[in-house]
Amino acid sequence: MRKIKLSPSWSLSNEENETLGSELFALLNVIHRTGTLAEAAKQRKISYRHAWNLVNHWKNFFGSDLVIFTRGKGASLTELGEKLLWAEQRVSARVGLQLDSLASEINLEISRALVSARSSLTIHASHGYAVAHLPELLKKLPDLQVDLRYIGAAESLSSLNRGDCDLAGFHLPIEGNGKTVIENLSPQWGSGTHRFIHLVTRTQGLFVTPNNPLGIKTLTDLSAKQAKFVNRQTGSGTRMLFDQLLANNNIESLDIEGYQSEEFTHAAVAAYVASGMADTGFGVQPAATQFGLDFIPLAQEKYMFACQSKDVRKKKILELIKLLKSPDFATYVDRLPGYSAPEPGEIVTLKEALA
Repeated sequence: MRKIKLSPSWSLSNEENETLGSELFALLNVIHRTGTLAEAAKQRKISYRHAWNLVNHWKNFFGSDLVIFTRGKGASLTELGEKLLWAEQRVSARVGLQLDSLASEINLEISRALVSARSSLTIHASHGYAVAHLPELLKKLPDLQVDLRYIGAAESLSSLNRGDCDLAGFHLPIEGNGKTVIENLSPQWGSGTHRFIHLVTRTQGLFVTPNNPLGIKTLTDLSAKQAKFVNRQTGSGTRMLFDQLLANNNIESLDIEGYQSEEFTHAAVAAYVASGMADTGFGVQPAATQFGLDFIPLAQEKYMFACQSKDVRKKKILELIKLLKSPDFATYVDRLPGYSAPEPGEIVTLKEALA
């Protein structure tokens, strides 16, 4: 079945109604990574002449260079070129997941209308790079349609208790850092009413620009070095973990510049830092890697699914658990920096989950 995919796009026009296209952003991204126009053209599968003409066309559009060519040093982006690239990536990081959630909802309704016999598995989850792989993993089950929507941890558990989803994804910090998260989420679960399924263990920490120019090493450096910070939104598990780490280190949030600024995904925080709008942010390591940032690990946590106890033996949940225990999922997790899967698919009680 053909599926709907929603993607953010720019609309930037001049007096002649010429519109900025996505082809330029893709080319700028490869030039930024490789430092040569020839390699960028090769990777984009276009001719060198077309790539050269594209760069010059948009130079005329903006009235300023986007790329600088230096004999013996290849190509590099100008400040304007870098700002355009990071702005496009920040837009994608900020709204891309919301569009993925909307597309998942639309595709599920289409599937229900066309193939009524197909069962569906609805997952409401805090964003994570492992959980984002589940739709691809579940393609191995042609009779099961997945509906994955990204919302905060507390809201995901509320959805589960209302009967709006089959699984709620959230994360629990370990090594004594889970107090704040548990206090915020505990009203949503019960020892007899819920069961919990292990997904992965992951590392959270600080994002800093390459070579860490401010020399940030610990949370105390955020205020001591007057670093500009970008935060996750209130109610997210990552925000709760960060607040717990601040409390553990006797750091007041008011002493951190930018604490009140919020982004809604790990990737959006990383894009914000990579664009130069902040010196540092907090999130999972793959987001730092995605945007070419350095990473300072600070805490580990386990990402889990909650489900109703009465539903844990349903066929569709058992099929997902089987896939989580598969070599394919293990291989995928092994490629994610800061991630591991020591107990994927293991079903535990509330007491065991909090141990």
